[in-house]
Amino acid sequence: MPSSPLSVQLVDPSAFTPPYDHALAGALARAGVQVELITSRFGYGDVPRAEGYAVEERFYRWAPGAPGSRLRRTAKLAQHAPDMLRWQATRAARRADVVHLQWLTVQPLDVHLPPIARSPRRRPPLVLTAHDVLPREPRPGQLDAQRRLYERVEAVVVHSQHGAARLRDELGIDPARVHVIPHGAFTHFDGAVPLPPELAAVEKPVVLCFGLMRPYKGIDVLLEAWRGVDDAELWIVGLPKMDTAPLRAAAPRGVRFVERFVADAELPAFFRRADVVVLPYREIDQSGVLYTALGFGKPLLLSAVGGFPEVAERGAAELVPPNDPAALHAGLRHLLAHPDVREQLAAAAREAAATTYSWDAIAAQHRALYETLRR
Repeated sequence: MPSSPLSVQLVDPSAFTPPYDHALAGALARAGVQVELITSRFGYGDVPRAEGYAVEERFYRWAPGAPGSRLRRTAKLAQHAPDMLRWQATRAARRADVVHLQWLTVQPLDVHLPPIARSPRRRPPLVLTAHDVLPREPRPGQLDAQRRLYERVEAVVVHSQHGAARLRDELGIDPARVHVIPHGAFTHFDGAVPLPPELAAVEKPVVLCFGLMRPYKGIDVLLEAWRGVDDAELWIVGLPKMDTAPLRAAAPRGVRFVERFVADAELPAFFRRADVVVLPYREIDQSGVLYTALGFGKPLLLSAVGGFPEVAERGAAELVPPNDPAALHAGLRHLLAHPDVREQLAAAAREAAATTYSWDAIAAQHRALYETLRR
C-alpha cells in the first residue's frame, strides 16, 4: 500500500456545481487528501473560498458574452478539446493518484479525448460522478456516448440507490463499478444580505420553490396546487431556463416570482425565511436545492421521484405523487396547518445534515473508494 499522501484532482470543466465541488474538495482536504480542483471561472458570482486545497481555473479562459448565452456556449465548445488536451498534458494530471471527473459536458467528443480514450495503463484511475444519471432530452449520440463514458472509467459515483439501479438496469453498467455516495448537505452559507424590502415585509408563512427554473421541475403543477391557499405566500425563486410567461399567466394569488440568479451571499435570507421548501419535480436523481434545505434545517415537501424517497426515509421530508396537483395541494395545506409536523421534519433534516449527509462523512466514503483504486 503506498505510504505517500493520496493525491486527487477534481475536474469540473464548466463549473456546473461550484458549491458541490468546493464542499467535497474541502472535506477531502480535512481528511488528509491532497486535492486540486481544476475548473473554470463561475460566470454568475462568487464561489466558496478554497481552504486546504488548490484551485486552478484552467478551462474556457476566453468567455465572451453573458453567462448562458449562445456566444458563450459557442466559445466554450471551441475551447473544450484544446483545453482538455492541455490539462491532460500537465504533470499534475499525469501524476495524480486519482482523477475524479464531476461533469463531462460534450460526451460524444469527450469519449474520444484523454483521459477517457487513453489506456488505463497510461493514465491515473478515473472516477466519474453521475450527477445526472441519464440525459433528460438527449441529443443525437449523447446517450451512447454517456454509456461509453461510464464503461471506460474505473468507478461511477451516484447519489442514490435509484440512480445506481438505472445505471445497472437501463445502461447495463457493471454493478461493481457503481458506488452510491450521497450528496452532501450544504452548510457553508453565511451571507448576510437581507431580503429585498418587498419580501422582508411579508408576514404570512412562506413556501419556497428555489433553483433554476426548468420544465422538469413541475412549477406548473405547483401553481395549480396553490389555488385556494390563501393563508401563505409561494415564492418561486431562481434563474429561468425556460419561458416563464405562461407560468406567470397561470399563477393564482399569493405567488411571487424572483427570476434571477441568487448569489451565495443572499441565499441564506431566502431559506431562513421559508417555512416549507417544496420541490415538485417530475424527475430527478438528487437535487442540490434539497441538500441546501437540509443544511438550513427546513421541512421539505417532495415529489416521490428519483432519490427523493431515500431522503424522506430519514424523516426529513414528506412525499406526494408527481404530476398530482390535488395531492400537492393537500400536502401543502397539511404542513402549513401543522407547525408541529414542520418542526419534526426540520429536526430530522438537521440530524441528517449533521450525520448521513455531512461532507466529512461523504469525504470518508470517497477516500475509501480512491484508496481501492490507487496504484
